[in-house]
Amino acid sequence: MNDTLERLYATIISRRENPQEGSYTCYLFDKGLDKILKKVGEECSETIIAAKNGVKEDTVGEISDLIFHLFVMMANEGIEVADVMAELDKRSEKTGNLKTFHQVDKNT
Repeated sequence: MNDTLERLYATIISRRENPQEGSYTCYLFDKGLDKILKKVGEECSETIIAAKNGVKEDTVGEISDLIFHLFVMMANEGIEVADVMAELDKRSEKTGNLKTFHQVDKNT
């Protein structure tokens, strides 16, 4: 995994264990899971909108915000980056795992 992502997660864990005044990360932990989930949802929506608008720099920024908030959620819930990486490794070993999806109107 990229060192930047590892450092980001380590910083988030550090903020949780050693709160610092004025830290946005600490603010999220103080407000709890509902606030963290609200931010994950907001950032997810903003990522979708940015991608739809087609401005790469905006999309990259929103993806970065989403990853940060996902990492805060993971730390809050005791989920390690290694847990996610292990699941991704497991999934990458599968072949021929196309699932049948519901038919939906792709214009909505």
